[in-house]
Amino acid sequence: VTAWYFAHQHAEQMMVGDAQDGVAELHPEARYNVDSRLITDRFSLSTDIINVIAEAGPFACSENFKAMELIDRFAWEMSNVPGVQQAIALPMVAKLVNAGYNEGSPKWRSLPRNTEVMRQALSGVETDSGLIDAPECQAMPIILFTEDHRAETIARVVDAVKAFREANQAYDVNFRVERDKAAEAARETGEEYRTDQVNLRLATGSVGVAAAINETVSERERPILYMLYGAVFLMCVITFRNPLAATCVVLPLVLVTSLGEAVMVELEIGLKINTLTVVALGVGMGVDYAIYIFSRMRELMLQGKGLVQSYFEALKTTGIAIFYTALTLAVGVGTWIWSALKFQADMGLMLTFMFVVNMVAAIVFLPALCRWLLRPTEKLTEADRQILKMH
Repeated sequence: VTAWYFAHQHAEQMMVGDAQDGVAELHPEARYNVDSRLITDRFSLSTDIINVIAEAGPFACSENFKAMELIDRFAWEMSNVPGVQQAIALPMVAKLVNAGYNEGSPKWRSLPRNTEVMRQALSGVETDSGLIDAPECQAMPIILFTEDHRAETIARVVDAVKAFREANQAYDVNFRVERDKAAEAARETGEEYRTDQVNLRLATGSVGVAAAINETVSERERPILYMLYGAVFLMCVITFRNPLAATCVVLPLVLVTSLGEAVMVELEIGLKINTLTVVALGVGMGVDYAIYIFSRMRELMLQGKGLVQSYFEALKTTGIAIFYTALTLAVGVGTWIWSALKFQADMGLMLTFMFVVNMVAAIVFLPALCRWLLRPTEKLTEADRQILKMH
């Protein structure tokens, strides 16, 4: 219980997503990671990008000052969020070009309110710039360059975007459908459709995709884990016809899972799709070990032998097989620790730990639980008493 408590407390610090700068699959001294850090340190751009798409009415970029002003204000606020290197948006280009048309005077570096002046300022912006769509500029990406793609950086940027949307009423999941319906109705009546509403949608770019993955993993990880525990418990109840026996099998699984998460925190390994599958493999092996040792103990107890005697006899047969199986697997994957790929090295260390701890939990922790939980229904035999005296 003490080991589980401390492991669980430490595991609460586990990040969902990357926990390190650069590419987590490579060592920090890898060429790509070194170059990536150099670019981020010396330039206002970076290799990590998240695009927030601003949806607006038809020709909003040239005919709707309110929409452009909101996008400009959003880009400015995002550029001041810790972790954001720079924000680039269409209104920023309009202000720069407008100043350029007026001898570079700083006082003209503002968002034009006049439609013709705005069109002139944006006339040279092509769709391949990534700042505008065609033909009615109803979607305008705001490009955010982040310092890295660590989980905490992504969460901070996404939270800032959501806070701005909520404060400025700039998000409606049905905006595009309602806009298209209103525009079609206006065309049928011969009227001109206009709206000042801006819809800020998350997100594209490498960081945007990572944010979506992190949110999904964070939402599903615990429910899936509990379903796994429930499925193992149910199958053990069906097999052994005893809820206490099923509990003895599941509790070591819970302990090893918490210990594995604590090790991930120590190694600064974030929980991602890649690492989740590896952790699941380690957990699956743990269930096998526990079921093997308990099945043998149960078989011996059904023959009339006591719990203690059944345990020691199970160690001589199934226990030895479990020990050598775990040792073989641990030594095999342990060689990955010296891999040039950091991901493979980390997973080698993780799996080695999981295989060994699962073996220890099955051989030591599970029998202890059986002695505690099954004791009321299993009386000590004379052979048990002799074994206990010897040990």
